[in-house]
This record gives sequence, C-alpha cells and structure tokens, in this order.
Amino acid sequence: MFNSLSDRLTSTFKNLRGRGRLSEADIDATVREIRRALLDADVAVPVVREFTAAVRERATSSEVSAALNPAQQVVKIVNDELVEILGGRTRPLQLAKVPPTVVMLAGLQGAGKTTLAGKLALALREQGHTPLLVAADLQRPNAVTQLSVVADRAGVPVFAPHPGNVHGTDAESAPLIGDPVAVARDGVAEARAKQHDVVIVDTAGRLGVDEVLMRQAADIRAAIDPDEVLFVIDAMIGQDAVATAQAFLEGVDFTGVVLSKLDGDARGGAALSVAKVTGRPIMFASTGEKLTDFEVFHPDRMASRILDMGDVLTLIEQAERAFDTEQAERMAEKVASGEDFTLADFLVQMQQMKKLGSMKKMLGMLPGMGQMREQLENFDEREVDRIQAIIQSMTPAERDNPRIINGSRRARIARGSGQTTTAVNQLLERFDAAQKMMRQMSKGGGAPGMPGAPGGMPGVPGMPGMPGGGKKSRGKQQPKKKVKGKSGNPAKRAQQEREAMQRALGGGPKAPTGSAFGGGAKDEDVDLDGLELPAGLDKLLGGGR
Repeated sequence: MFNSLSDRLTSTFKNLRGRGRLSEADIDATVREIRRALLDADVAVPVVREFTAAVRERATSSEVSAALNPAQQVVKIVNDELVEILGGRTRPLQLAKVPPTVVMLAGLQGAGKTTLAGKLALALREQGHTPLLVAADLQRPNAVTQLSVVADRAGVPVFAPHPGNVHGTDAESAPLIGDPVAVARDGVAEARAKQHDVVIVDTAGRLGVDEVLMRQAADIRAAIDPDEVLFVIDAMIGQDAVATAQAFLEGVDFTGVVLSKLDGDARGGAALSVAKVTGRPIMFASTGEKLTDFEVFHPDRMASRILDMGDVLTLIEQAERAFDTEQAERMAEKVASGEDFTLADFLVQMQQMKKLGSMKKMLGMLPGMGQMREQLENFDEREVDRIQAIIQSMTPAERDNPRIINGSRRARIARGSGQTTTAVNQLLERFDAAQKMMRQMSKGGGAPGMPGAPGGMPGVPGMPGMPGGGKKSRGKQQPKKKVKGKSGNPAKRAQQEREAMQRALGGGPKAPTGSAFGGGAKDEDVDLDGLELPAGLDKLLGGGR
C-alpha cells in the first residue's frame, strides 16, 4: 500500500548520500520533497505540516551538523517522526482483570469488521484464550451467516440467537430482526456463564456516518461496557478516513484503531493520519483475506517498511509461528553431524515456507527490497507448488541420492509432475548448489573454493579445494600449475610416478624433463635405493625400466 510513498522518500534520501555536510538549501529541498511525497500519499494536511516542521527543526539543529554522516542522520530523523505520527509505541490489547474481556468492533459497512472478528478470535485462540463471537449485526444482509462461517473457520464458537436480515433487503431500510443491544448484552452473559475469557461483539455499520448508526453503537457500548472499542477503518478510503474516525470518536469514543485492507494498492496515507488526528493508537492491521493475515501494529516496524529498511522482526515472528520446532531441531542436528541435505529435506523446508504465506510479502519485509519491486511483482507464487510437484514425483531413492537421476528418470519425473525436463534440470542444479552450501555449513566454513572464506582458504589442510597442504600459505602464493592426468603408457606412467615421488621428498635433484621414453637425464642420476616405496609400487617402477 505504501509503495509510492516509500519510493518517493527513498529517492529523496539518495540525493543526500556522499555529502560531508548539509547546507540549508539541501535541507529545504529535502523537506520540500518529503512534503510532496506525503501529500501525494494522501496524508492529512495538518499532519503533513506538523511532520515537516518537526523534520526541519531537527535537521537544522546541532544533531545533524555535528554528525559524522549528516545524510544518515536525516533519515533517522524522518524515521523517528514517522514512528511518532503512527502512534509512537505498540499498544497491546488490554485484558480485563476479571474475565471476560469485552471487545466491541465499530466502523462503516464494508470496512471488514466481520472478517476481522474472526481474525482477532483466531489470534487470541492461538495465544491460549477462549473467545466467543457475538453476532449483533442484524441489519446487513446475511451478516450473521457470514460471522458463523468465519467463526467455524477460526475454530471458535459464535452466539447468534437471531438470523438477522436474510432476505437481502437493503441494509439502510431493512427492518431489524431482533434487538442488537439485547443480543450484545445476552452474548456477554453467555460468555460469562460458559467461562469464555474474551467476547468479541460484531456490530452493524452504514455506508456513511448517520445518527441511527451512532445511536445504535452508543447504546450497545452502554449496555455491555466494553474493555476495548476497536474502530475498524478501510485503509483504502482516502481522506474520508480522517473525517469518519473523528465522527466515531465523538459518537462512540473508541480506544484503538484497526487498519483493514492494508494489502491494497491505494495510496493509504490517510490511514497513517488517523492515530495523529484522533490521538488513539493503531493496534492491529489486516494484511490479506486469509484469517492468518493479521498482525499487531508496530509503529517502528511500519516506519521501517515505508523507508525500505525492512521488517525483519515481524518476519522472524511469523517464521517462529509457522515453522515446526522439532523439525527445525532435527534439521540442525543433521547439518551439525555432517549428514547430506537431501531432496526430502528440501521438500520439508519448502512446505514450511508455504506456511508463512505469500512469498512476495515475506521477501518484501527484507531490507532494500523496494529497489527490486518489479522483480517481486513478477514473482510467480506457483513456483513453490511446481517445485513440490517435481520432488513428489521422485522415488525415495532419488530424493536421497539425486545423482542416480539419469535422462530417462528425468523424463519420467517431468511427466509425473506435469513439468518440462528443463524445469527438472534447473531444480537439480539449484539443489546441488544448496547441498554444497549445507555441507560447508556443517564444517563451519564458508562457501567451498571461495578465497578469503574460511572454507576456501588455499593451503589449509582438510578444507575443500586446497591441495598441497599448508606450506604455500606462508608468503606469496604461487599460481597453480596445470596438473596432467596419468599416462596410459606404462613407461611414461612410471616416469611420472618417479617424478612425483622426487618432488614429494623435496631432497633429490630436479626431476628429469626429457622425452617420455627416457631421453634427457638418465635413471642412474637419481638414487632410489634408499627409498621405502609403498607396497606394489616397486613392481610398477620395475616394469617401467
């Protein structure tokens, strides 16, 4: 959603790089570009004025002039001010001292309250709570049915004594089937009787703010006395988000904000203004259609994403939730013990990665990925499914030892997975590189054969790609000589063996360099009588004479 704002700010900061000091003109130009970027992103004008004034004041202070890298200091100032307008700090859900904790959802129709109720319930259930959903929206067509479906998917119970509007009548003029205030009150009583520790009440909305909507929401709040009133706002509605938030603040007095549809492609800057304008923190964000696309809102992490500095902490938290701890420990033990990384292990890792959700979202949380946005947009999410299909088309023996996969096997795997032989070849090549990396990790070194890495230092015994021991590691290294294979001619092969033995001992005269059939230096020039040859080598040497 904030791609445009992120690109504009990143481009602005690029112009500051490499400068030893910033003049007043540099700061003015930077602040001007930041103002334009925020206004283009639909951030509320009062918030933009306050933001740019704070940035200018801090940028012209000794905080920047005395810094070793003024450009980075300006980026830090912008980051700090972004965190401030986003709420300053993370605000968790406040649980009641005496259960149940009552959470009321308010907002306009279409903002995503019903789906959000299921997402919040699922998140709380995974934390060990026992939530109950209450269907108090009796006006929107099939709202009760939708909440029941969402509750079933989230694995939580729902309290729905009335079916609500099931005739598809327009929500603005539909007669109420039951009293929403009584439903909300009875739902809290049901939760207390069934010992649910959290109650989430879904209320009705309107297409716009009106007196009927506010009166009903205020009556429900008065009847159930909620611990939290969450205002759910569509992050894609533009400047109207600020006006709607102010109207609900005056009419219902919410305690926190939830941003929905944060995965949309609208400018979304108005949603960033809500916390500053209303003084209420943004507590949660909905980032997709799945029930798992829900996260706690961290102002510092969101500011980091906007400035293209990534959000590694959120990525780690999602990985911890998605990955199987026992499988991860088994894999770590396997790598540490030096066992080979197999295609079966690779398949398990791919399946674990799928649990994280969209690969685009995951990669987008890495620092600097804004510069690769076009590649990310072109990334095909189905690639993971194709790889999984190829591996699952292999036999267990082929997964454990891919070297046995010859041409006919590759063709069979391609037919079984519905892919081309080229796709199978590409997967095997990528896996071979991954396997080499895992082997190197098990030895505690770097990449094999890479000079300068622990696993690629020439002359270190026992490391890959370093013939010759450690003698040449002292002083200047000599260029590698081309090593010839052993000759098929017995006489020439014997000559090569004698030369190799001579060089290995290092004490005798230089090995002869005459013709392959004994020309040049004579055999008598080299005294081999005192050598202790390995078993069988004397016969070979004797045959050469």
